[in-house]
Amino acid sequence: MSNEHIAGHGELDDAEYAEFMALAEGEGFEDGELDLEAGAHLPLPVLAVVGRPNVGKSTLVNRIIGRREAVVEDRPGVTRDRVQYEATWNGRRFKVVDTGGWEIDVLGIDAMVAAQAELGIETADAVLFVVDATVGATDTDEALVKLIRRSGKPVVLCANKVDGPSTEAEAAYLWSLGLGEPYPVSALHGRGSGDLLDAVLAVLPEAPPQTFGTALGGPRRVALIGRPNVGKSSLLNKVAGEERVVVNELAGTTRDPVDELIELGGKTWKFVDTAGIRRRVHLTAGADFYASLRTSAALEKAEVAVVLIDASEPLAEQDTRIISMAVEAGRAVVIAYNKWDQLDEERRYYLEREIEQDLVQVQWAPRVNVSAKTGRHMEKLVPAIETALAGWETRIPTAKLNAFLGELVAAHPHPIRGGKQPRILFGTQAGTKPPRFVLFASGFLEAGYRRFIERRLREEFGFEGTPISISVRVREKRKKK
Repeated sequence: MSNEHIAGHGELDDAEYAEFMALAEGEGFEDGELDLEAGAHLPLPVLAVVGRPNVGKSTLVNRIIGRREAVVEDRPGVTRDRVQYEATWNGRRFKVVDTGGWEIDVLGIDAMVAAQAELGIETADAVLFVVDATVGATDTDEALVKLIRRSGKPVVLCANKVDGPSTEAEAAYLWSLGLGEPYPVSALHGRGSGDLLDAVLAVLPEAPPQTFGTALGGPRRVALIGRPNVGKSSLLNKVAGEERVVVNELAGTTRDPVDELIELGGKTWKFVDTAGIRRRVHLTAGADFYASLRTSAALEKAEVAVVLIDASEPLAEQDTRIISMAVEAGRAVVIAYNKWDQLDEERRYYLEREIEQDLVQVQWAPRVNVSAKTGRHMEKLVPAIETALAGWETRIPTAKLNAFLGELVAAHPHPIRGGKQPRILFGTQAGTKPPRFVLFASGFLEAGYRRFIERRLREEFGFEGTPISISVRVREKRKKK
């Protein structure tokens, strides 16, 4: 790429151009494009590390990935985030998912155990089950064994905290779990970890060949998400044309997430179902957390999120939180306002005000007003999904993007702060799904100016239905010789 191609608006001199190209080579650029897409579509095998608290699971994860990473656990049995890392062993790459620790609460909140086990195991290709060999198998371990068996996923049993030959005999007692050979390991010291990883590779599928940005085959994946009782099951029944099992009102009565292949709008779609659960007074926090887990699982498997909102009720904080989860996950977004047939003119007026006030950050998301009960406007759902996916996959050529940035900066320069005015030297689209942009600038760009750039990008190029990521790299000043 030539200097003229990059700096058509005269932003870069020859020295700056040379500096940019040096930086680009270090960051994986090729012809001015960030090569961040190369591994973006490569679905590496996933290993879920499960076990109750205090068995040394986090230490084992750090051992596998070869570095120390802080694993957040707010309290025993409740892990708010599942942390995913990439690991390599004997030349094979795979992902390690740390699922946090679980235990059965004395009050009987075993729904939390089931939810987390389901989430970690269901999304994995294989399971690494960690047990404290010095304690032996507990009731919690036995409960997790049953969940693992039900999943049908291959499992490797790790007997942790075996620090020497004297404790290997204790590990042998774990044959009683019926999961095969227990591998004695000391996650803290690394003892036995090689044999354990060899066993893991034996049960993990081979990584598929690299696709380098080509689209994955098969139906497009749609997550139907929303807080409990907004009509998700009814909507799925309507689009599927058949009745589905409804979630029981008791918290913890779970149903395996069902991936439904549905013919809609002349195409086959894979709907990733996320049935909600009801609240129980003394389990409100747990129920909200459980719903959040299911939403996260659906978003991980989907390309586009259809967020269902009960239009007959005022917008809830949980609605906005679920939308934020979809945006932060980088998925295309469609907002469907359900129960539209129940709205009178007064409610419609207040709903519009609520949308303007609470959903201003997602004005770019296509909106459909539907009724899962009557089937009203269901035909508008597919065009909205297709529009969001098109925006999600949009790529702007580098030359066209920089011509736009040049005109934008000339008409609306960054405000002067402290006597200095940052300049945008060059921009490139780092990737799609969702669109990601990297701007090289002579100084820090304020958050307000970044939002202004995002608004103008949407006005110029569309990007309907997709979040946009804009990062700025500040050029360091060259010292004068």
